[in-house]
Amino acid sequence: MTKHYIKEDVTVVWTPELCQHSAICFHGLAEVFDPRRSPWIDMDGAELEKIKAQVRRCPSGALSYEQKEK
Repeated sequence: MTKHYIKEDVTVVWTPELCQHSAICFHGLAEVFDPRRSPWIDMDGAELEKIKAQVRRCPSGALSYEQKEK
């Protein structure tokens, strides 16, 4: 089941069935992506630009983001 996490005009989308559990998200930005926590994505953990940059590093495409036009 796809999950959505929202902060301001950005929505991070997680598609768990695509996840390869590489932990790149966690190792790169643990203050946002922490699988030991529930929910495991805390959009208040970092600035949006850092979150978007980390999401782009996801090798499987399980993490993506959508940004509303301003």
